[in-house]
Amino acid sequence: MKKILLVASPFMVFLSAQSAEKKSNQPNIVIIYADDMGYGDLNCQNPDSKIPTPNLDKLASEGMRFTDAHSSSGISSPSRFGMLTGMYHWRRQHGIVNSFGKPFFKDSDITLPQILKTQGYTTACIGKWHLGWDWEFENKPSGEFQNSKGKMEKYYQPQDIDWSKPIKGGPLSRGFDYYFGDGTINFPPYTWFENDRVVEIPTENMLPENIGFNTKEGNWEFRPGPKVKGWNPYEVLPTLTKKTVAWIKNRKDNEPFFLYFALPSPHAPIIPNDEFDNKSKAGAYGDFVFQTDWVAGQVLQALKDKGLDENTIVIFSADNGAEHYAFKRAETYGHFSMGKDRGLKRDVWEGGHHIPFVVKWPGHTKAGSVSTEVISQVDIMATLAKITGAELPKKAAPDSYDFSRVLKGERYKSPIREATVHNTYEDKWAIRKGDWLYINGPTGSTSTMPESFKKLKEYTDFNTKVLLFNLKDDPEQRINLSETNPEKVKELDALLQEYRKSERTAKKQSQRI
Repeated sequence: MKKILLVASPFMVFLSAQSAEKKSNQPNIVIIYADDMGYGDLNCQNPDSKIPTPNLDKLASEGMRFTDAHSSSGISSPSRFGMLTGMYHWRRQHGIVNSFGKPFFKDSDITLPQILKTQGYTTACIGKWHLGWDWEFENKPSGEFQNSKGKMEKYYQPQDIDWSKPIKGGPLSRGFDYYFGDGTINFPPYTWFENDRVVEIPTENMLPENIGFNTKEGNWEFRPGPKVKGWNPYEVLPTLTKKTVAWIKNRKDNEPFFLYFALPSPHAPIIPNDEFDNKSKAGAYGDFVFQTDWVAGQVLQALKDKGLDENTIVIFSADNGAEHYAFKRAETYGHFSMGKDRGLKRDVWEGGHHIPFVVKWPGHTKAGSVSTEVISQVDIMATLAKITGAELPKKAAPDSYDFSRVLKGERYKSPIREATVHNTYEDKWAIRKGDWLYINGPTGSTSTMPESFKKLKEYTDFNTKVLLFNLKDDPEQRINLSETNPEKVKELDALLQEYRKSERTAKKQSQRI
């Protein structure tokens, strides 16, 4: 196994001591990462789904579907950070990276692409980044607009930014050899990035009154800022799809690669292309999920056409639960993006972080298998390191457990994880151990649940200081057991505090049994 050495570099901290030898027997790795997709959006895991997802259903039939997988956070940037580092996001920050925000990473963080590069992998990120860049500004933001609450806010205009230099701190600084994307579909700058530069320098501003297009459901969710002339949001997903397929077709034989394809869908703005209209029975969002499934199918077909499908690990997942529009969608169409879970994006209820998770690993993972093992996306790091033979440095992936034995169908000691922390914002925490889930407050909500939806689901609020659920008996989190199980509350609260103070939560794993 190759060792990773700490070197003095402001851009790439951990590099292999020498160029890693290409390994023809290494599996290629593709992560397809959806945005704001609920557990109940996949047809194969929701018998009442109103959305066809034939390509992802087929992927699940050819691999392993996890029924109890979780993102690090209930929002975007933190979950992406957790997946790419094997580290809980709350060790860095809780919120997203805002427009022109600083990187989520420290330069000392060790990332998944850096680890894979030591094993000879070519690495690429295509799509949504949303983890920050080191922007160079000419001056403070000079634009001003009135937000939805009637307050005036400042924003950067094209002349406020130095576009002439490479933009550091992005994917190329985190171990990716190549990047192409729009950054974040609803954040400026509205232009294409390739590697560490914008393809075209923005000359105009995107403002609520000059978007020039209509959404098909919900709001635009756009932040104001620089855009290129003629920027069309409806071209983003098709362009990323074509770029990804082309990148796969250009791979060379016997050179393993890692592709992180971060989709901007079905995140708002909800803008399925016209050819996907009315393909579901769940409105425009359902059509957007259907298009997302089609995009995944294009990637899978590209792997097959290139003859790579039998030597490629494909992971499909999402960054967090569905957006608040899902409440109305459930009432209108009878489609529940959250499945049977309580809550949505941002919540520490299960609906905020319980996400779809499918792995296909030909020759190793039994087709059509289903695992009930509790896993977190932070576990991807240790798992892929184990599969590829990469050695994780001592401080790398401090919260990541290896679940490769689950994938291979080997006997192992369950549960793999001692416990799993669920968190979005700083004031609300939960911890899962076995069947028990503890929340350190009277609610798991951040998203406001409409009274009409509460009535539809027959939810009641709780009036205790903390909450405790047995998810085996009560997966919908309706029966609060905190007052009848004070010792369990004490145990889990103490473990949560221990985890929050620790530098590492991943314990040494048992050997194969």
